[in-house]
Amino acid sequence: MNNKDDFKSGFVAIVGRTNVGKSTIINSLLNEKLVIMSDKPQTTRNNIRCIYTDEEAQIIFVDTPGVHRAKNKLSGMMTEMVSGSLLNTDMVVYVVEDDMHIGKTDQIILTKLKEINKPVIVLINKADKLSQDEVLFKINLFKDYNFINDIIPISALTGKNMELIIPYIKKYLNKGPMYFPQDMITDKPEKFFISELIREKALNLLQQEIPHGIAVEILSMKERRGRDLIDIEATIYCERKSHKSIIIGKNGSMIKNIGTKAREDIENFLDTKVNLQLWVKVKEEWRDNNSVLKDLGYKDEVY
Repeated sequence: MNNKDDFKSGFVAIVGRTNVGKSTIINSLLNEKLVIMSDKPQTTRNNIRCIYTDEEAQIIFVDTPGVHRAKNKLSGMMTEMVSGSLLNTDMVVYVVEDDMHIGKTDQIILTKLKEINKPVIVLINKADKLSQDEVLFKINLFKDYNFINDIIPISALTGKNMELIIPYIKKYLNKGPMYFPQDMITDKPEKFFISELIREKALNLLQQEIPHGIAVEILSMKERRGRDLIDIEATIYCERKSHKSIIIGKNGSMIKNIGTKAREDIENFLDTKVNLQLWVKVKEEWRDNNSVLKDLGYKDEVY
């Protein structure tokens, strides 16, 4: 490790609309799948701290839920998480897409960023789809927002300019301590990531209207004595009986498919064989129930 007097550290909020690629960017920067990905809006529900450490700095990325209009208590809490992260982090990475305008949601985000008076880097994701003139046009859209420090066209999918992000962030970090051990890449427990991997498969396999109404709870994790095997039991909660039958599928086909795909990722994550058992239960209107939200861990989400 270099001279401790030169070491930098800080908390960096990753913000943006839903589905602009925030989670993909973080996974790419850390070379680990720590944040689930889906083309469904509002995939990320929690503030997830992902930790990057090298000889010069430690960067604690706070992946926030996509900014959207709150429709229930859960989505209201998600919006509050974003606001809290902006206030309590040292700088912001603001991710936008390749569209050629600044929409209402982005205008709201920009207004919030102006108020916090912190370094802001804009990442234009999916820039590989743009011509050079279109990239310049997109950059020019932000010319009047003088609180933005840098703008980097990138592509999280192809890797275009991804190597520039860490050095640009380091420019604005202050000297500071190593908050977490050098080999630590997240402060979330294993159960959290396992539940997220199950939810990711459900998001990707289920119909459009169902995924927002599901949550996953890990009931137990036990190592099988004398074997390189972990038994995991989990429950998928949904809001309606009709949704339960769809999640289970004809002759259990859908829940089996979710379990099979989730098990493969969980085995890679834990580096061991897994026996995964899934159940489906109905908790009506759980997204508006404070007690259920607390039981599922959402009410404990504070920065």
